[in-house]
Amino acid sequence: MNVLGYLQKLGKALMLPIATLPVAALLLRLGQPDLLGIVFIAEAGAAIFNQLPLLFGLGIAVGLSQNDAGAAALAGAVGYFVLTGAAGAINSDIDMSFFGGIIAGIIAGHSYNRFHRVRLPDYLAFFGGKRLVPIMTGLFALLAAFIAGFVWPFLQQGIDSFGSAISTSGAFGQFFYGVLNRGLIPVGLHHVLNSLFWFGLGDCLMLSYEAADKLQQLCLDPALVGTLAVGGPVPGVDGGVIKELATEVTRGDLHRFFAGDPTAGVFMAGFYPVMMFGLPAGALAMVLAAPRGKRAQVGGLLLSLAMTSVLTGITEPLEFSFMFLAPLLYVLHALLTGLALVVANLFGVLHGFGFSAGLFDLVLNWGLATRPWTLVVIGVVFAILYFFAFFFAIRVFRLKTPGWEDAPRLIAGDMVVIESAQLATEYLSALGGADNLEHIDACITRLRLTIKDPGRVDEVRLTELGVTSVVKLGNQNLQLIVGPQADSLAADIKALIDRA
Repeated sequence: MNVLGYLQKLGKALMLPIATLPVAALLLRLGQPDLLGIVFIAEAGAAIFNQLPLLFGLGIAVGLSQNDAGAAALAGAVGYFVLTGAAGAINSDIDMSFFGGIIAGIIAGHSYNRFHRVRLPDYLAFFGGKRLVPIMTGLFALLAAFIAGFVWPFLQQGIDSFGSAISTSGAFGQFFYGVLNRGLIPVGLHHVLNSLFWFGLGDCLMLSYEAADKLQQLCLDPALVGTLAVGGPVPGVDGGVIKELATEVTRGDLHRFFAGDPTAGVFMAGFYPVMMFGLPAGALAMVLAAPRGKRAQVGGLLLSLAMTSVLTGITEPLEFSFMFLAPLLYVLHALLTGLALVVANLFGVLHGFGFSAGLFDLVLNWGLATRPWTLVVIGVVFAILYFFAFFFAIRVFRLKTPGWEDAPRLIAGDMVVIESAQLATEYLSALGGADNLEHIDACITRLRLTIKDPGRVDEVRLTELGVTSVVKLGNQNLQLIVGPQADSLAADIKALIDRA
């Protein structure tokens, strides 16, 4: 497997623990005093956030293991505890945060693939097979911990320096992140970038305080919290009295936002104007720029994808509808995304999300945001900007957006309608049969495949079946953009292969 192929598999594995964030964010917000005010609901959500590094270890181990093996998850937990505990014993200042979970998950996933079928002599047979996996994971994690105990402080300093350089470079850093975020989507590596910024950038220490007879929380700079004491006043909160000070830091833009850090959300707020306003307006521009006779067909598809973007912030199906047909248009989209992050921060807007920048997260986290109404105004401006930029770019440069392409693609009326029970069979046939697939998995909107013979893949038939785009990563790694049904489709294809 080439480097891009491995990184796409790691990116997919990252999505399993990240998928826990929506329920964590929902519980945490609903339990806050400004909503339901129920402490045990808030604590349930906070518990998920607090254990996210462990969840990374569990989820990545499963994602990298053959057949998504549950035994790998146990090994991931073992690896995480051994790695972080042993490294901390060597150097008590080490805080590997979610990186510890990622490293442990990688070790556990590969340990499962290598050792889950190993047979030991009869007198040790009990420890063979899957029972050997957590043992070997623990040993490899111990070795990794020994290395990390001496090397990690330097790595962490490098990571912090990189994050600090981006976060303190103001508009340039925000623009760079926004452009790179969209630029990595074609190869599915944006999850890796997001993990660094959302879970590893910046830190704060949480304090609990009482104000107006209500217990609330705030997350502030560790240096400032170090000067505070229980029973003392809360900076910036009239009448607030500190009840408890945390000892463990909260790290990452997303974590800090939900913990109540008033400076968090720098690398999230700017996505709302793009996902809820700009990109849907770009879809409308593509519809109106299409040939008159095809507008109804193009609109039937693109506007439904635009609605998905507005409500949930899932943009990939819409982006892949023009990404490869009109690369220049996608470059424009990436540049506008970077600009949106700059503008949002220029107006002092701070907002976050548990999953993505859609309407659901906008409303749910409104009470934690800073100047959220400004996002709506910025969004309207970006909708106008996207519409005219896309429309005139398509007309002036004669870009082949949906409706203008040479072959019939993406037009709902041209696609073959197939019963869901037959769809997996048709996909398997178009991919060259069960014996042509070495690995199949899914990630939100895309099937991630490792194939033996690329020449047996029928891309025309895949397009007829509804594939928005085919992304090739090397000779044997493919990504098929199929939309939100990717996970169920992958499960159906796997079931067919198992029965073959």
